[in-house]
Amino acid sequence: MGPQRIIHDVNRATLNEACRVVARAFADDPVLRWIRPRGAVRGDTILFRGLYSALHGVPGTAHRLRDDGVAVGAAFWDPPGFTPPVAQQLTALPRLGVTVRTGIGRGIRLITAIEAARPAEPHWYLSTIGAAVHGRGVGTALLRHGLDRIDGPAYLESSNRANIPLYERVGFAVTGEITIDGGPPLWAMWRPA
Repeated sequence: MGPQRIIHDVNRATLNEACRVVARAFADDPVLRWIRPRGAVRGDTILFRGLYSALHGVPGTAHRLRDDGVAVGAAFWDPPGFTPPVAQQLTALPRLGVTVRTGIGRGIRLITAIEAARPAEPHWYLSTIGAAVHGRGVGTALLRHGLDRIDGPAYLESSNRANIPLYERVGFAVTGEITIDGGPPLWAMWRPA
């Protein structure tokens, strides 16, 4: 019998595990390393937990993939028009401040650039996806799982040029390059309904 691959919704009990997997997946990400040049997986786990808490968190829209019982990937989606409650955002600020520290100005520039590039048309937003193991179809499985559950167009920003072909395989296309003053580029990608 081959490996057992299961995708579960992320909940309060599994959020840290999902963020830990994403942190491992983003260990060499150009944008994350620009914000946190000396980041470590533990600190990045706290960072992703803070970002999830501050900006995302709709039940049933985050997924983690376990391969033979080991978490190897996670994806966080936001439904069209989602804005987290202010109280939720404020609760996450201490966690973000501790992990970003001197990169807070860079983080603000990143968020500003991303928000300016977001399409006005209602869409599902793939805010984060990461696979701790590469070349085993984890990212593709998570993308297909998420896309099977949404209705309408989808949007994402790729912070790594090497990941663009993965997104293109499931129907996304590059619509532009997002530039951050003093930072690495991101690629805006859209998938029609």
